[in-house]
Amino acid sequence: MLRIIKMRIRQGFQTIRDIRKPVLTEKFRGLPVLDPEKCEKNCKACREVCPAKAITQKPLKLDMGKCTFCGDCQRACKEGAIRFTNNYKTAATRSDSLVIESGKQNYEEYAVKVNREIKKMFARSLKFRQVSAGGCNACEMELNACSNVNFDMARFGIEFVASPRHADGLVITGPLTENMADALKDTYSSIPEPRIIILVGACAISAGIFADSSALDRKFLDDRKPDLFIPGCPPHPLTFINGVLGLLGR
Repeated sequence: MLRIIKMRIRQGFQTIRDIRKPVLTEKFRGLPVLDPEKCEKNCKACREVCPAKAITQKPLKLDMGKCTFCGDCQRACKEGAIRFTNNYKTAATRSDSLVIESGKQNYEEYAVKVNREIKKMFARSLKFRQVSAGGCNACEMELNACSNVNFDMARFGIEFVASPRHADGLVITGPLTENMADALKDTYSSIPEPRIIILVGACAISAGIFADSSALDRKFLDDRKPDLFIPGCPPHPLTFINGVLGLLGR
């Protein structure tokens, strides 16, 4: 017993106390910043190098819903018109908010809007069933990390559960493949109403680099409106946790 107590004292408090204020390393690629005035005339280097076709020009825009945050565009732009910051608060309640352009300021203030109905129902306790619809397991690993000792998402009453019958919402990763279409629908229909839908990662939001694949079936999203978009490839656990807390108004 004494040995356990000594080990606990030596390890200290490992959980991030304030989930909204940690500073990530400068190497982390988060919210992009665009400066089209630095663009060279007729230069298409950033657009041509982007594997997910996330960049458009005239005006210069970057869609985080498609972006894999690989950094190729930043390296290709010699003038520095595209730069990734280490700001991990990139979640949004509307897909069009994920499109970054130079005129948009204070992304954190407008991207995630509090859903009053969701806040009323689930502010104190929110359970998710996660479905990997053809994912590579990167997003799934980061979601799993949300519940570890460092991030401890459960302290906010937010947890992943094993059965959709115990869930309040559905978290989807992966590009939504044809082989997972029925399983995704069955899981969603098994969750009691009202139900929340959260798309995590570029694949789930836009199909990412697999957008042109014939193996996809994204009809599930045709008549169902997601409540939250978490961009990234994969997104950081802090991105997911802060996005959900913003949706709940906490």
